[in-house]
Order: sequence, then structure tokens, then C-alpha cells
Amino acid sequence: MTAHTHNYKGSCLCGSVGFEVTGPLPPASACHCTKCRKSTGHYEAGVDVSRSSVKIHGSENLTWYQSSEKARRGFCRTCGSPLFFGPTKGDWMGLSLGAFDGPTNVKIERHIFVANKGDYYEIEKDVRQYELYPEA
Repeated sequence: MTAHTHNYKGSCLCGSVGFEVTGPLPPASACHCTKCRKSTGHYEAGVDVSRSSVKIHGSENLTWYQSSEKARRGFCRTCGSPLFFGPTKGDWMGLSLGAFDGPTNVKIERHIFVANKGDYYEIEKDVRQYELYPEA
């Protein structure tokens, strides 16, 4: 019996930056913190995966912005699409769900930093919500 390898692809709006993820995708999170809302124009929905499972294409078109002391965000320098988020040091990175091509088969499992959510939308009542970031 052979194991099935999951491969997912995604890209920015203009296609200058692309990525491939090997392996299963974990449940998604939605972050409502002010920085995520400002960088995406709404709340950020994404999945966190190991850096080693991601291959980036067109990295010469990728710009990283240091958004806090501990975290940075990667976006296409041509079209501005937000693609990546993660710690400056660490073995994981977040991928924006909206950048994936085709279905991901994941659902948002939790909403974080809901204390900072915008006043123009409501969060589904049946999904876990955390005022700030939940401790593991």
C-alpha cells in the first residue's frame, strides 16, 4: 500500500509568486488582530505549516515586511497580494487561504484576537473564539 501525498498550489493575484505545499493542511485559523486586518483588508484566514513543506517560486518577486518584533509578512512586490506570515525565527509559516488554487478541504477551526475585530461583520457562533491568542 502506498501513502497518498497531498500537494497544494497557490499564487498571488498576478502569478509572479507561487508556492507548493506537500503534506496535509491543518485546520485553519482566522486572525482579527489590527495588523492582520490592515495587511489584508479584512481578517486573515490561514493555515500554519512547517517551512520545510513549502516550496516558493518567484521569490525574487517576494517582499518581506517585519510587522512586529517577532513576526514578518510576505507579499508579492508586483500586485501586493498577502501570501505568507510567520515568526522571523521558527520552523513554521502561515499561508493565506485565499491564495490557494482550488479546494483546500480545510475549515476555520478558531478565531483569534476577536477583541480587535472590525465592527462591520459577525463571527459564526459555532466556531471557537479567543479574545487574544490562545495558549497551547
